Amino acid sequence: MTTPTPAVTPTPAAASMPAAAPGVAAPPPAVRLGIHGSPHLASRIVAAAGHPESSVEYVPYEVAEPFAPLRAGATDIMIVKYDPREPDIEVGAPVCRDGRAVLVGAQHPLAARESVSIEDVADYDGFQCPGDFPANVWDRVVPPHTPRGRTIRRRHPMTTVPALVDLLRNSTAMHVSFQSLDAVLPADIRVVPVRDLPPSPVAFAWLRGARLPDHVERFVGDAERAARR
Repeated sequence: MTTPTPAVTPTPAAASMPAAAPGVAAPPPAVRLGIHGSPHLASRIVAAAGHPESSVEYVPYEVAEPFAPLRAGATDIMIVKYDPREPDIEVGAPVCRDGRAVLVGAQHPLAARESVSIEDVADYDGFQCPGDFPANVWDRVVPPHTPRGRTIRRRHPMTTVPALVDLLRNSTAMHVSFQSLDAVLPADIRVVPVRDLPPSPVAFAWLRGARLPDHVERFVGDAERAARR
């Protein structure tokens, strides 16, 4: 839950499922999974859980209003990183981890590095916490200070993916984020690993007190068990 969501067309999973033959039970509906950032991370979780890609419908959520689709009933569960501490949101056990990285333009002084320290990142301006995104999570994504006490300057507004990419491409701005975004960003935006930030836990979240449909509960359980293996 950390950068604006690239445009992702929801997977028409339910529409692609064949109709059941007479006397045969219909397949369960697709799990409506809210995602933010790269769909590749979600695909790896689905595969590890042993479920076909067609059994899940990806529903993008916006970084400024991350819980809106879940609260509106448009998703069954969503992917989150760290613990959002929202009173109406329950977070499950980790289903995978996502390595940390800094996003910079191809001409940025850090772009050619194999990896960087978070201390190096503090030389450049980053991005502010957007909209209704939980401030405590943003502090984990974009730390306000480095371990040595240097301030990470969170100056730029976080709005849309095109705006983020344009600013990274044309300035020395940076965004502390996740390695999974390497699969979805333009070629002139570099995703450089941050070697001294631990990977983020990735988990599913749902509305607190809600009873998950059986097929969703099975999917969550399978994904959590796969991560423990």
